[in-house]
Amino acid sequence: MTTLNIMLQAQAGGSPLSFWIMIIAIFAIMYFFMIRPQKKKQKEIEKFRNSLQVGDNIITSGGIHGVVKQIDPANSIVTIEIASGVKIQIEKSCIYSRESLNQQA
Repeated sequence: MTTLNIMLQAQAGGSPLSFWIMIIAIFAIMYFFMIRPQKKKQKEIEKFRNSLQVGDNIITSGGIHGVVKQIDPANSIVTIEIASGVKIQIEKSCIYSRESLNQQA
């Protein structure tokens, strides 16, 4: 009975090497399933915002639909027209997506 207890205690302790391998494996899993896809998505959003042009129909993060009238790249401010003669200025980072032409019908 004593030999069995000694063997079980020796197995339960584990080696420090297996602990570090497990930590590295968890970090690798988190990187490939969480961090890397998020960085890729952020790059795509930044590419989209930098490709905006005057005349594009856009939707802001607040749900406002409008047409880009002016872009100030130095201050990251975009002027959009939301109704005839009504223009507002918003941060470029608040632009959510480009409005598709099918939705305007």
